[in-house]
Amino acid sequence: MKNNDTTVEKKETVVNKLLGAISGSFAPILGVLAGSGLITALLSILKSLGWVSAESGTYAILSAAGHAVFYFFPIFLGFTMANKLGANGFVGAAIGAALLEPNYVSLVTSQAQDVSFLGIPVLLASYSSTVFPILIAASIYAFLDKILKKVIYKDLQMFINPMISLLIIVPLTILIFGPFGTYVGQGLAFIIQFLSDQSGLVTGAVLGAAWSFLTILGLHWAVIPIAIANLGATGLDPIIAMAAAAPFAQIGMGLGVFFKTRDKKLKTLAGSGLLPSALAGTTEIITYGILVRYKRTMLYVGIAGAIGGAINGALGVSATAFALPSFLSIPVFSPIGIFAIGVFASLLIAMMLTMVFGYEGKHDLAVVEKTNKVFGLRNVKKEIIASPLTGKIVPLNQLADPLFSTEVVGKGIAIEPTKGAIISPVDGVVTTLFASKHAIGITSNGGAEILIYIGENTVQLKGKYFTSHVKQWDEVKKGDILIEFDIEKIKAAGYDLKTPIVITNTEEYVEVKPMKSGNVEANDDEVMRLDA
Repeated sequence: MKNNDTTVEKKETVVNKLLGAISGSFAPILGVLAGSGLITALLSILKSLGWVSAESGTYAILSAAGHAVFYFFPIFLGFTMANKLGANGFVGAAIGAALLEPNYVSLVTSQAQDVSFLGIPVLLASYSSTVFPILIAASIYAFLDKILKKVIYKDLQMFINPMISLLIIVPLTILIFGPFGTYVGQGLAFIIQFLSDQSGLVTGAVLGAAWSFLTILGLHWAVIPIAIANLGATGLDPIIAMAAAAPFAQIGMGLGVFFKTRDKKLKTLAGSGLLPSALAGTTEIITYGILVRYKRTMLYVGIAGAIGGAINGALGVSATAFALPSFLSIPVFSPIGIFAIGVFASLLIAMMLTMVFGYEGKHDLAVVEKTNKVFGLRNVKKEIIASPLTGKIVPLNQLADPLFSTEVVGKGIAIEPTKGAIISPVDGVVTTLFASKHAIGITSNGGAEILIYIGENTVQLKGKYFTSHVKQWDEVKKGDILIEFDIEKIKAAGYDLKTPIVITNTEEYVEVKPMKSGNVEANDDEVMRLDA
């Protein structure tokens, strides 16, 4: 039994590391990918209106701006993947650049025959806009780099390690990793295309219904590379078109909540989430502010996403460039009219379901009633928040998650823990406890809503290495142990443990002011002052 448990633990760790590496590689360049996609959409609009000719210099320059990141994608991804795995990002970029270097590209474009490397035949292929070859190459490079750091004298590593790495990895990539990665990408694309051909309606329905929840779990990062590989190979991708129904369904649900709620704070939250969702395709505020909070809305988003995805899948809609689905990126999809019908169907259905059946289930109403009973009218009071962790304070703007780094969730601090225990920073009530135990919300007796979110993407651990000592609606005293977690095992699984502690009802205070920097002790140090 013990052996089986160990095997499962290792398998889960490998999966978590793989998803973490992929997400960590794509996250830094997602903004430029989306921005480039919007340029492509703008160019499509200008061309269709007859304002710009496809033969003009203006078109060529704007096209270069929109397509450059995709053509040179192996360079960008080589840099971010190597960085994520703890190796030299510039060496990773150089490996990607070697695949696009003019001498090699000329061999491909001239269809040279009998090309070999040290007598080994080379299978020539074009790697512009590819994903999987460089992911594999950068991963092997990172492994090699760790070995070299152990055997090469430290003072020589700066130039010897890159030289050896390039001499080994570039030929191996062109001989082995590149062709293998290309076949992997083509194979996955073929499977999805095959499913779409058999029943685009079913494939679209499943993808449209599931996408929101894949995103919450971070599993969408395993699918995005396939979509980009499709675009690089054929210039078309059905995955993004089918999945696009999900964010539009979330926009519709957000609109429904906005129109239906009488709660000013919830209306403000919904309103603030609609603009970035509609214009930029970033739905995080709606996802984590409403969808996760009000479970009934998950059903609406799933139904609406399935219907829109089924329309796009059944009628063969494809993306012509990578873009986060939004109102501005609609021209990227073809046929544009069918795509618009599919996504707006999702939006309208989710909005109507929310307005007709409401966003609060019986459990949600019970939560609201119990909160009101405990805290009355929620008039906040001035108070001081103790440190819930022992560790080192880190400013929120240094976190990778934009929800916290840009203070969308609320103002506060982050702590990089040195001890694996969360204690209650106030007297109050546990109002939220995630099933994965990686996050907890406490409302103090003074009215402060405190969210403590342990690490980045640790929801993927599904509660592993976390032990909760409380349950939702437990009353707690300052200093009570709330959650314990295994720092070493979580770090070994590849997760960053910087933990934001934020005041989610920041707008109710005159000022939320951090009081300390440097190292702090749980319960002994005061880290925030809330002025009412």
